Amino acid sequence: MILRTERIFIRPFEKGDENDLYEIYSDVKVCQYLLHDIWNEDNKSKEYQKKLQNNSLKTDAKLNLACVLDEKVIGDISVFYTGMKETVEIGFVFNREYSKKGYAYESVRSVVEYLFKNVKIHRIQANLDSRNLSSAKLCERIGMRKEAHFIKDYWNKGEWTDSYIYGMLASDL
Repeated sequence: MILRTERIFIRPFEKGDENDLYEIYSDVKVCQYLLHDIWNEDNKSKEYQKKLQNNSLKTDAKLNLACVLDEKVIGDISVFYTGMKETVEIGFVFNREYSKKGYAYESVRSVVEYLFKNVKIHRIQANLDSRNLSSAKLCERIGMRKEAHFIKDYWNKGEWTDSYIYGMLASDL
């Protein structure tokens, strides 16, 4: 999958993207609500290899997409099938240095539209830590609705956390 928005080029990760991605995933604030820990010098190559391998959406494989602005990777969008017919989950992480400029909205909205129109996905959902207000706002801004708020349902990084579930159907576009 390769997409182009007005300002962003969206494509699978390539060799040479590692340092830009490390800049994103080594930021403690970016990773505070993610399920994995921050990247460091010991794990960055291994984690990066996973991103390179996740280069196509299949029922048994996750797709990771690089969001590129002026030849710099500023975001990572992941998409994977949930196990329910024609249903995927979407996740996204962006470099904080590029926030509040609409790049995440532009990128995620483009991927969502592509999935509905070209892959014939029926439903897209996002599952996020309820404290992640930026991601919640982005979900709402692209047209997703908050369908659930689970209380202390997920154990992550030494604590019980609340989760929001956002969802959207092809008919919501």
